[in-house]
Amino acid sequence: MIKSSYKSFADTLLFVLNVFLFFLLVFGSDLVIPQWLQPVGRMHPLILHFPIVILMMGMVFEFFRFRPVFKDEALYQNFATALLLMGSLLAAITAIMGLFLSREPGYTGHILQWHKWMGASVVFISSIIYWCRNAGWYRSAIARSGAVITMLCVILAGHYGADITHGEGFLLAPVMQNTTKVPIDQALVYKDVIQPIFDAKCISCHNDDKVKGGLMLTDEASILKGGKTGKLFVPGNPQVSLILQRIHLPEDDKDHMPPTGKPQLSATEMALVYLWIKENADFKKKVITLPETDSLRILAATVLQPAAAAEDKYDFAAADDKTIKKLNNNYRGVYALAKGSPALAVNVYNKTGYTPSVLKELSDIKKQVVALNLSKMPVKDAELKTISQFENLRELNLNFTDVTGSGLKYLTSLKYLRSLSLAGTSLNAQDFKQIIAIKSLTKLAIWDTGLKDEEIQQLKKANKNLTFIEGFKDDGKPIKLNVPQFKNLQAVFSKPFVLNITHPIKGVDIRYTTDGTDPDSIKSLLYKPGITISDNTTIKARVYKKGWYGSDVVAFPYNKSLYTPDSITFITGPGGVDSKLLIDNDLGSFNFLDGKWVGSQKDEDVLMQFKKPVVLHSIGVNCMRNMGAQIFLPLEIEVWGGADKDKMKLLSNMKIAGPLKADQVAIKAIMCKLSDAAPVLYLKVLIKPLPKLPVWDKAKDKPYIFVDELFFN
Repeated sequence: MIKSSYKSFADTLLFVLNVFLFFLLVFGSDLVIPQWLQPVGRMHPLILHFPIVILMMGMVFEFFRFRPVFKDEALYQNFATALLLMGSLLAAITAIMGLFLSREPGYTGHILQWHKWMGASVVFISSIIYWCRNAGWYRSAIARSGAVITMLCVILAGHYGADITHGEGFLLAPVMQNTTKVPIDQALVYKDVIQPIFDAKCISCHNDDKVKGGLMLTDEASILKGGKTGKLFVPGNPQVSLILQRIHLPEDDKDHMPPTGKPQLSATEMALVYLWIKENADFKKKVITLPETDSLRILAATVLQPAAAAEDKYDFAAADDKTIKKLNNNYRGVYALAKGSPALAVNVYNKTGYTPSVLKELSDIKKQVVALNLSKMPVKDAELKTISQFENLRELNLNFTDVTGSGLKYLTSLKYLRSLSLAGTSLNAQDFKQIIAIKSLTKLAIWDTGLKDEEIQQLKKANKNLTFIEGFKDDGKPIKLNVPQFKNLQAVFSKPFVLNITHPIKGVDIRYTTDGTDPDSIKSLLYKPGITISDNTTIKARVYKKGWYGSDVVAFPYNKSLYTPDSITFITGPGGVDSKLLIDNDLGSFNFLDGKWVGSQKDEDVLMQFKKPVVLHSIGVNCMRNMGAQIFLPLEIEVWGGADKDKMKLLSNMKIAGPLKADQVAIKAIMCKLSDAAPVLYLKVLIKPLPKLPVWDKAKDKPYIFVDELFFN
């Protein structure tokens, strides 16, 4: 069946491949696979199916080879020989490719060792069978035993390979998985809510045996350590957290996680991860220790107790999945209230990015929205009219918004509304007459609304079927304070203003610093109304109260800019980007994809013109550093100016210190002092990126610079 010359060549090749495979197994740990061979190794998963199929067929033929009906059948014997030879050759090539692949970073652990030795066993056993099958001592019992052992090794090699690709226990996961829901009163936020997401969607690439990107998600220490591109998240700061940046990238982006083709996180899962990080990524906290109105608790409850969450019977159809996916972004989460339920819950997160359109864009799903969380958003009375169109709304959180009593009349049309949170809003007893008119209402949060105790007691007596949430009770047990609230939200200013920091709990001490250090409860300045901000500064604030745990530190940058150019254009820089982003007084967040940053891998050369000459003493350039995304501070900034754009002179040449491996993610305003205070009509700012990545950064991309604002003083 096989020509003699071809068969002789194939026999020799099989022997050579076996010797080479043995050599790699013995000495492979000391070898360095050159870069040009890496694509060969990566073809391992591409061709491994061929030897599996051919060897399985060959071993079936070998198992029955000595039966009388086949023993003297030339076609059967020749075909069995061809299958065995071809299968052994392909198995050897596949195994060698696999050893090449295993030398790349991220492949370690006992499962890899089992997979490697099972694959090698397939090659050696099938080759020995091929070489010995015509010997006089080779009989039916040996043929059958060899076929069974080979097929068993093939199955085990495939099993361990699947564990490397999809995570340990992949094969039996559907029947071995424990689907019992943990009672909410016993559940831990991380272990019972967040970890299952990692196990289902992330662990296949980030485990003890496959450490992709140097990241493991198997235990708390590994998660906190992060990977080669830096920390996985910053507790309390989801906007700067790498994991959220990666899962929100477009699916076709090479950095999107999970990779294309892998199971993706649902909107609910993304919201849970976001909220967990926002709550400081606590690994020990119980779900029930979160406030009843907390978004993370509400959403976790739907995961832990889907049956309870689905008690309501809804008479509306489910929204289109594509519509829901389109409405989800970094600052608005839309997710199903329970598996299989058409009801949706919506959380809005980003205060600085909030506009009324955030609610108007939900018009396509207004029938399906049953829970809406707008806590701490600058919601005005006019938006309540939009909310009144969500006819099936059951829960509405308006804590610390800008609504007033006059706007609450719009909510009376919501005939299913059961829970309404108005904590931190300014209301009086008269306003509550409109709220009480909502007959379906069973729970009302009213702490820190300005109501007096006697007014609250009167409301409770008059509405015994309504549960009032009155706020915190200082019973002596330490509770962690929530963060202070900055009321001055304009990060760029031209005139001095009075700093306004508030907190919903009475009698707290707000401590603050301006030197970059975290405020403590003793030495740091005590905030009192009347403090004036007149120059560039970053305020860090923290709240303290006797008998309570201090709040987390919150920071807000204020940047002075006395002038705004009348025109601005890029001489060189990124194409298709509006240059006005650099002078719109709207600072970007730590999420470099928020649409407010101007990023480039080449010089950003910006030309500006003032209608009237201005006297400038300094230019500030607000830049981002996020080395995990190859974003670095500039190498150099040049400022040129003059009365004639063709005869400008150099006013400042600022050289920035090179990056250090330990540098953290940061947003920094680089101030360039000008050497000449003469009036200028034209101004040019040249921002130069690093020419190449630092030696310790192994990424193959070029460095980026990201700028979002220029300050003129």
